[in-house]
Amino acid sequence: MSVRIAISVLALALLPLAGSSLAWAEDSAEKAKAVKDEGGKYLDADGNPTYKIENGTVDWYTFSGYRRYHSDCHVCHGQDGTGSSYAPALANSLKNIDYPTFLSIVAQGRKNTGSGKENVMPAFGDNKNVYCYMDDLYVYLRARADGVAPRGRPPKHEDKAQAAKDAEKSCMGG
Repeated sequence: MSVRIAISVLALALLPLAGSSLAWAEDSAEKAKAVKDEGGKYLDADGNPTYKIENGTVDWYTFSGYRRYHSDCHVCHGQDGTGSSYAPALANSLKNIDYPTFLSIVAQGRKNTGSGKENVMPAFGDNKNVYCYMDDLYVYLRARADGVAPRGRPPKHEDKAQAAKDAEKSCMGG
């Protein structure tokens, strides 16, 4: 089974748990509040990955998400998730997209036609430089959507937790 299919199956399996993306209420800093720490990865009350930003210091996953976003996503979606003439502002989109929907879109891609133009987001389910860091991307964009992460490179970040190192090594095959 290809990695893209495995990620897509996981995302689709999680959809019923999160409800329809149409029913997803707008995200907020209050909903995204970290209530659990799993070795440096923070989770909200619903068990979704989230950010933890205190005194100008971001958690490792937010920082890693910033780096990954600017490696693979900003070309189409603009600096810091602000959008472009070709692709939407993800800092706005994440206000209304739940975690499973985000995973599904990144893994499978998306094709939008409207207003006389066609936009195609490629599938990244086979790209280890993206799928190994989908939680990081989600956390960073969620922080941008909730207005708690400023534009630009975060000036301070937590150290990379051992759990993050282990997950990266396992996913990247190293």
